Amino acid sequence: MNPIEIIDKYYSPFPDLRNVLITHSEQVRKRALEIVDKHPELHADRQFVSEAAMLHDIGIIFCNAPKIYCFGSHHYIEHGYLGAELLRKEGLPKHAGVAERHTGSGITLEQVIREELPLPEKDYCPQTIEEEIICYADKFFSKSHLNEEIPYSKVRYNIWKYGHEAVQRFDAWRLKFDN
Repeated sequence: MNPIEIIDKYYSPFPDLRNVLITHSEQVRKRALEIVDKHPELHADRQFVSEAAMLHDIGIIFCNAPKIYCFGSHHYIEHGYLGAELLRKEGLPKHAGVAERHTGSGITLEQVIREELPLPEKDYCPQTIEEEIICYADKFFSKSHLNEEIPYSKVRYNIWKYGHEAVQRFDAWRLKFDN
């Protein structure tokens, strides 16, 4: 499976947005694969991580984020489940799980309900080691500041908007992946 072919199927009419998506996804893929290679004891599927890292943000096309050339009608927080729907239609349910569960360090059902988030009511926390790796790697790269890696302290600060549990998950991943 070639992730670029899937990206091009939806993004080729939007070259600026395609560039943002591919640049960001390549950065996430590189960091995720470094984690996979550094930690063979985790038994992560390297090929799957490579593919899914490229597709994790495919749903941004449906969202309204003009600074990164997204002119859709949905809230940005919805890009995960919208991308998952697209990937399921493409016959990629495992890749869809990564797209659906990579926001923040995961979003719990309780958060969706408590904060009245515009998401279907379910849990959006990573469930597999591959999902955790990609979710973690994603936090270090912004689509609005391409080619800049975000320092750990700033990433951790940014995760606070998702609550204490989210920071705990992120800190646990740092211990698991960066040591």
